[in-house]
Parts: sequence; C-alpha cells; structure tokens
Amino acid sequence: MESFEIKGTNRKNLGKSYSKSLRKEGNVPCNLYGGKGNIHFHVTDNSLLNLIYSPKVYIIKLDIEGKKFDATLKEIQFHPVTDKVTHIDFIQINIDKPIIIGLPVKTFGNSEGIKQGGKLHIHLRRLLVKGLIKDLPDYLNIDISNLELGKSLKVSEVSFDNLELLDPKDNVICSVKLTRIAKSETDILEEGEEGEEGEEGEEGEEGATGEARATGDAAEKQPAEETSAK
Repeated sequence: MESFEIKGTNRKNLGKSYSKSLRKEGNVPCNLYGGKGNIHFHVTDNSLLNLIYSPKVYIIKLDIEGKKFDATLKEIQFHPVTDKVTHIDFIQINIDKPIIIGLPVKTFGNSEGIKQGGKLHIHLRRLLVKGLIKDLPDYLNIDISNLELGKSLKVSEVSFDNLELLDPKDNVICSVKLTRIAKSETDILEEGEEGEEGEEGEEGEEGATGEARATGDAAEKQPAEETSAK
C-alpha cells in the first residue's frame, strides 16, 4: 500500500484562539491518537492537498519534529462556507496489529450485461476492511465478467486474501442496469413486432370474410340458376 509523508510541528498551546491563529497563518491543527499519549501538532494547508483530494488511500508517515509515526486518517473537519480543512484527527497504527480502513473499489472484466446494452453503476466506491498493513492493497479488484443485465453484486459475493470485509453483507457494490436508450430501442422493437402480428391478423380476417361472402353469393345465385333450368 502506498504511503504519504507529512511533516508536522508540535502545538505550543491549545484552545480555540490559538487554533484560530494557526489557521490564519495557513496551518491546520491536528491530533494523533492511538499511541502512549495524544500528540497535538499542526501541518501546513498545502501539505494536505494531495492526501485529502485524492481517490487513493494512504498509510501516512508522520514526521513531527523528528519523531516518526505510521498513521491513518480518522476524521477531517471542513469549514461550512469556504470548505477549507479546519482540523484533522489521525490514529496511530502498529504494523503487527490489524487496522480498519476504507479501500477504493476497482472493477475489471467485460460484463455480460454491458454487452447487452446495460450500464455499470457503482454503489460503493470504498469497502471497509480489517487487516494488517502488509496485506492492504492500493485498491480492491472486483471481477464483473459474470454480472448479467439487471443483476447486482453484493458484499457477501466477494472476498480478498487476509482481509475481513466489515460492510453489511447485503450491501450492493455494483449493478448493471438497462440504459434509457437501450430500453427505448427494445420498446420500439416490441411495438414493431406487435404491429406486424396485428396486421397479419387483420388480413386473415379480411380474407376469411371475403371468402364467406363469395360462398354466400354463390349460394344465393344457385337457386336462381336451377329455376332458370326448369
């Protein structure tokens, strides 16, 4: 699994006023939990851009004034108006202990449903897993080759070596649904087939009616011919 390095500086003070001054200077107050004691520090805004605004999930290598820690993101707080990061909580991890983390989903394979005109819908962009750091992949590869039109793939139907999936088993990861265009084309074809059957039926009725009338006319004319013969 990829790692991301961040350098931090210990916070000299705590409290809202000090945190506010840090933000004005372009810094983000942070906490590191999970070790022998909580560590309060700050990092620069710019150092977080490629970490937060990325689809990837990283093991974070924190360097806080020379002391190094492995960590993952626990919680990020954003400003309600500017959407800027205002606070981050990290949790320290141990390479010998399993961690819980959300890993991105990546699909592969040519789905049977897509071949038939369907469209793939991803319902879960990440899956929550539990495992050791050494067993964590960059993303979870999911094969959709056998996913048929109108069918879905649930958490209970996938598995990964040395990883425990923590999402509810009935949660849908992805599905293949009929697109509007494909549905419209199907409806047109069905309407066309029904129309052809209707026309054939009408022609049959007309033919039968015409034959009955001809037989009737012949029956009406026959007595007249017999009378004439007499």
